[in-house]
Amino acid sequence: MYQTGPYIGRREGNTLPCNDLDAPQHVGSPRNLEVLAVLRPVPMRQRPTAIAPLLSIVALVGVVQAFGCKKPPAWEKGKKVAHLAVRAKIGTLDPVATSSSYDNEVLSQSYEGLYNYKYLVRPYELEPMLAKSLPKISEDGLTYTIDIREGVYFHDDKCFPNGKGRELVAQDFVYSIKRNADDDNHPTGYWIFQDRIVGLDEFQKRMAERGTAPFDWEADVEGLQATGKYQLQIKLKRPFPQILYVLAMNYAYAVPRECAQYYGSEFGNRAIGTGPFVLKEWTRGSRVILTKNPTYRDVRYPSEASPEFQYLLEDAGKKVPFLDAIVYQVYEQDQPMWLKFRVGDLDMVQMPAEYHDDVMQSDLTLEQRFKDEGIENYNLALLDFIYRGFNMQDPIVGTGAGSKYLRQAISLALDGEEINGAFYNGTCVLYDGPVPPGLDSYVAGVTSPYRGPNLDKAKELLAKAGYPGGKGLPTLQLDTSTGGNSPEQAEVFARALKRIGIKLDVNLNSFSELSNKLKKKKAQMFGLAWGADYPDAENFLQLFYGPNEAPGSNNFNYSNPAYDELYARGSILQPGPERTAIYQQMREILIEDVPSLGHMARIRFYLWHGRLKNVLPDEVHKTWRKYLNIKESN
Repeated sequence: MYQTGPYIGRREGNTLPCNDLDAPQHVGSPRNLEVLAVLRPVPMRQRPTAIAPLLSIVALVGVVQAFGCKKPPAWEKGKKVAHLAVRAKIGTLDPVATSSSYDNEVLSQSYEGLYNYKYLVRPYELEPMLAKSLPKISEDGLTYTIDIREGVYFHDDKCFPNGKGRELVAQDFVYSIKRNADDDNHPTGYWIFQDRIVGLDEFQKRMAERGTAPFDWEADVEGLQATGKYQLQIKLKRPFPQILYVLAMNYAYAVPRECAQYYGSEFGNRAIGTGPFVLKEWTRGSRVILTKNPTYRDVRYPSEASPEFQYLLEDAGKKVPFLDAIVYQVYEQDQPMWLKFRVGDLDMVQMPAEYHDDVMQSDLTLEQRFKDEGIENYNLALLDFIYRGFNMQDPIVGTGAGSKYLRQAISLALDGEEINGAFYNGTCVLYDGPVPPGLDSYVAGVTSPYRGPNLDKAKELLAKAGYPGGKGLPTLQLDTSTGGNSPEQAEVFARALKRIGIKLDVNLNSFSELSNKLKKKKAQMFGLAWGADYPDAENFLQLFYGPNEAPGSNNFNYSNPAYDELYARGSILQPGPERTAIYQQMREILIEDVPSLGHMARIRFYLWHGRLKNVLPDEVHKTWRKYLNIKESN
């Protein structure tokens, strides 16, 4: 799933949202200007080593007592309410239309799918969610028969008769998957079903060509059938072992047809699922309030945990959710978010990179003074693909006679270690190929002849491309988001290219603007990040599969027959030596062709106040907030 790039959070806006959700304090007020002047850290690449701790956190000792918002609103009193942060605006709550991990996090508290990941078990294991059990799979690996839980109900809503949510049935999954084939829903995930399910592509094509005729929801799709009230059957064109991961994704969440049709184009502003939380309020660009679903079925806190997570079993067997509400506050700037966490108005945050030296010790453990305050932490190694990409259909960087040499030269000009040190405190893992650490076919170490910096070789290849010293090469264009330190990272990239004679203009976009450019193939070069939809290397390799070109997941618009043939062979195999060998061949092709460069995987540093319990942050498993609890006050 796309994130707002390696550079999360935006540098615009002028308010510090308060915990009372009603009285924003403007940054321009004298008191806040004074506070932020103290809090504003020097960018890490400019920090003299001797002042690494800086004054920001020291000053907050006084700020914690002196600066705060009004008391919580009356509706929170006596209730367990978790205040969480999202670092970009929420665009939609429609499961098929999401384009960011932030949309997905919020809507996944209200919607559910057939399968989910075990909360406290690593490596990841799937478990039934709305399914009764794992599926029955035919010997040829093509037919999946799935029994659905009985007695599961959608949220109460006026779109239902008498406002009472009806029972979930197998046909809801037929409808929900079909919604990905309806262009009117602005689906972002059809690529993950494309060329998989028997008859679905033909159905999608007929509907796309229907003209003014209504969408035919009753049309038969051979490979997608409700074979009983509580039984779903899926037939695949060829084996695709990852289909169970797909059925755990938001694109396959259960959506009630009558509600989607009742609200029409406004459905993305609703969240009517079977999940543990109900949408109470959504103020766009500001906050989302979710409250406990009073009709949620009997779901229990897990009793199974890997050895390292046994300490999280205190609530094992108890009914969830524990929280009465979740308040998601939108923070497009890191400093206000960090301040609100430090004064206790946010329960948990992803630590902004610029505070790393103040908060974490050299061994990546929490500084003692934060432990003394009761703050806890978890360092999450992401299944992460940060990169700069090329539009392979662009005549300069993609299809020209010397384009391949140009891409190789650009890759050799970039110093990934410089970016890692300056913007990520050296905590990222640099790697070659698109498969990050932690997955099958990942290869450690420097294996690409085009990983920079090697300016002499870069200049040689630039001349070979037909642009000696950059002469004759038009100014290149990089599109990236306005989030976090994106502009600063783009400046570093531009300086790197200037050293070999290449000029680069940087175009800053909101994430939605960047997404639209990519879907329309309008970006020549771009900076982005892909976080794993599911824990399998195929999820990263499919980013370069030709048929997935934009508006699908292949924003590079990369097409290589040899690569595509290997993908078609490898993607149908179960994990094992044969598949690993194919995936590594694909990796080598991409390393040589350089459709992307500067690959890094991040560590996300999560911090939370000790009042919050049962916390195991994760970005593949989206529905874990239902397990959060608030410690009882002494």
